[in-house]
Amino acid sequence: MPGIQNVFPATPTMKSDFGLIGLAVMGQNLVLNVESHGFQVSVYNRTTATTDEFIARHPGKKLVGSHTLEEFVQSLATPRKIQIMVKAGAPVDAVIEQLIPLLSPGDIVIDGGNSLYTDTERRDAYLTSKGLRFIGAGVSGGEEGARKGPSIMPGGPASTWEVMQPIFEAISAKVDGEPCVIHIGPGGAGHYVKMIHNGIEYGDMQLICEAYSLFKAAGFTTDEMAAIFNQWNEGELQSYLIQITGKALEQKDPETGQPIVELILDKAGQKGTGQWTLLNAAENAVVISTINAAVEARVLSSQKKQRVAASRVLRGPSPDLSPVKAQLVAKVHDALYASKVISYAQGLDLMKTMSEKKGWGLDLGRIAAIWRGGCIIRARFLNRITEAYRGNPGLTNLMLDPFFKDLLNRTQQNWRETVALAVTHGIPVPAFSASLGYYDSYRAERLSANLLQAQRDFFGAHTYERTDKPEGTMFHTEWPEVIG
Repeated sequence: MPGIQNVFPATPTMKSDFGLIGLAVMGQNLVLNVESHGFQVSVYNRTTATTDEFIARHPGKKLVGSHTLEEFVQSLATPRKIQIMVKAGAPVDAVIEQLIPLLSPGDIVIDGGNSLYTDTERRDAYLTSKGLRFIGAGVSGGEEGARKGPSIMPGGPASTWEVMQPIFEAISAKVDGEPCVIHIGPGGAGHYVKMIHNGIEYGDMQLICEAYSLFKAAGFTTDEMAAIFNQWNEGELQSYLIQITGKALEQKDPETGQPIVELILDKAGQKGTGQWTLLNAAENAVVISTINAAVEARVLSSQKKQRVAASRVLRGPSPDLSPVKAQLVAKVHDALYASKVISYAQGLDLMKTMSEKKGWGLDLGRIAAIWRGGCIIRARFLNRITEAYRGNPGLTNLMLDPFFKDLLNRTQQNWRETVALAVTHGIPVPAFSASLGYYDSYRAERLSANLLQAQRDFFGAHTYERTDKPEGTMFHTEWPEVIG
């Protein structure tokens, strides 16, 4: 069946600059973004009706629709630049296999979905062996970002980035005139950084939800909470997630007139990037306790029936913070700000560790800079993170930067009081608590691990170091026998 024609009438045989496979909402918005910057775009979707409808809705635009992959590939100028926007995993591999026989040496395939970085590295090696080029590009910003300007995190060879740079820079978000896209690094570096971005996003969202729980326990109405978040969005907590939280709390259900948030079932979903981040942290012995708490909170939320049953038999204090309602806003503000810093610090620490292990050369300052616009975790204080790593590229941990050190010292009393109030009143704040635990553990000159080492040596002769002997010298004690 012939393809759908919707190119300029004056130049019907012109080859397209860019091609996209997968016309779900993200794909459609990305196509319109690319086209709006002067590029002709070819599109293909497995369901041809979707292609037909998309082209019909946008008459006069520089779009070329195709009903077959052969037609689609032939409509592109060489080297062909084809972005795949399909579900991660097997669907990406299936599309690649279908494309390979149709492509020419030097053509570029771009995976713009949320793929696991190890899959990206495998695909990169595979396509390279076929004489083709591959980019794993994390794209953040949701549907709106795809249309108006996302943050893009492409990995792969620098030479391939140079070919894609004009298009990626044109369509990305801009902050202070700088495009929110850089060449992240080789191989799977782009998708890896997007994975960590999503892990930080998990932490950020959970912390905001815990603030909401505390306000609810104090008797704030959803309108009052919306006003608080809207006010915070004008200050140092300004971010996309704070902004949409205020808007979500304001929204009323047209059917009942009730706040829509209170009618939504408390079962959270997840697509896997948070869990991938936890596995990677465990493999590299990096602590990401805030992100871990956020992932576990989603898992526990999904166990709704079990929680309802447990609520009838497991006792705890009544969550009533109304006596401290007047003081709570300032306390929660500081707890949220400090904990958000911890979530970013942990994610950046994991990226730093992996960069050193893989030889990726990740530039944390530039990565923070491209997160300032377009992406879900964009926030005002990312400017400070950018400055921190640009000023000290070898920064051991974000908490040790002068600005963030002072921030944590300034906010920690309210942070501690917030966690204490929550624990005393039986309000679960796993991410607030994990963040504070990480902070206190990191700043502790001496931890209780000396006893842990004694236990390990006791039952397994694992040996230990001594405080009064040279570092690296190992010792073992003949412990008394335990009977029974």
